[in-house]
Amino acid sequence: MKNYHCCATCIHFSAQKKAGNMIYRCERLGFTTKTHYQFNCWVPKEKVRKLMEKEK
Repeated sequence: MKNYHCCATCIHFSAQKKAGNMIYRCERLGFTTKTHYQFNCWVPKEKVRKLMEKEK
């Protein structure tokens, strides 16, 4: 899990381009974030979940 646990792999993560800049946001918590941040509310995307199961 440590290799995958970050905001960019969470189902609540969104990325939008505004005025030439990328805005990364946690839709669940409602604030901007960075791709490498980690929070306890992390829920992995389906693709990530499958990769994690495959490595077990």
